[in-house]
Amino acid sequence: MKIADYQIGCNYKPFIIAEMSGNHNQSLERALKIIETAAQCGADAIKLQTYTADTLTINHSGGLFDINDPTSLWKNRNLYELYQEAYTPWEWHEAMYKCAADNGIICFSTPFDDTAVDFLENLKTPAYKIASFENNHHPLLKKVARTGKPVIMSTGASDLANLAESVEVLKENGCEDLILLKCTSNYPSTPENSNLRTIPHLRELFNCEVGLSDHTMGIGAPIAAVTLGATVIEKHFCLSRSEGGVDSAFSLEPNELKALVIETERAWQSLGIVQYGVQESEKKSLLFKRSIYVVKDIQVGETFTKENICVIRPGDGLLPKYYEDLIGKLARKSYTKGTPFIG
Repeated sequence: MKIADYQIGCNYKPFIIAEMSGNHNQSLERALKIIETAAQCGADAIKLQTYTADTLTINHSGGLFDINDPTSLWKNRNLYELYQEAYTPWEWHEAMYKCAADNGIICFSTPFDDTAVDFLENLKTPAYKIASFENNHHPLLKKVARTGKPVIMSTGASDLANLAESVEVLKENGCEDLILLKCTSNYPSTPENSNLRTIPHLRELFNCEVGLSDHTMGIGAPIAAVTLGATVIEKHFCLSRSEGGVDSAFSLEPNELKALVIETERAWQSLGIVQYGVQESEKKSLLFKRSIYVVKDIQVGETFTKENICVIRPGDGLLPKYYEDLIGKLARKSYTKGTPFIG
């Protein structure tokens, strides 16, 4: 499939998405710098999130409106206040899309309600992302699917039945280009709960491109995902974790994003084909395999022994499999030490 000018699939290098989220820390200057830096690091796309606190929740305290989980990065926060801090001002979007285009990188976004979809359509966004926490929001899925744009949907916090239902909603409403991202919806997540073997299973079940939306630390999980067939990798990105931000704790820094781009491409290149036999690139190395060599001068009629022939490198003599048959037989000609035994 294709997003803008990028082909996505097993025959192409992984499509790398740098997720900005709220790492701009309410600074447009920082947001533009994140886009420029992501492009310099080799990412193919920068992803935004398009919402306001009011399109996600209501300004209310108590119960689940407060984050009381002691293990959460956002513990003791109120949802409304958190989203106010993390949201990307809509008036920035046009400048951010332009900055991405000027730097040769795709910009698209995750909408969280109908008004966000309408807004992004006016910006001629090339694709849409559906967040894990929105993949059961059927009215939103219908709205996005009806745009006819490619859809990338994360699969976190969903059982298979609900996921199948969401995919069906997208397809029934016109989505022809779908990518599913294996995702574990905790922040940060761990390698142990990433379960990347799900990736080829997702591809088989839904017959679509599959990737990884990764919240682990580092780049090990994305590299492993590519070896299992992931064609898209999404990672949160910031300029520096030390500068803070709502998602900075599990975001890549520039040197890490650059390494991700390089190493996932190497992982993809290494997959190749099912191959046995000697490759063209290996032919010179055949000389370093073992063969039978004369290690002591041998006269006509002399017996071949372990003292005068040996299996050593280089590999231009008789194959080692004939060595045991030669021992004890008589030489029909003379041989000079240091020459390959060729019969």
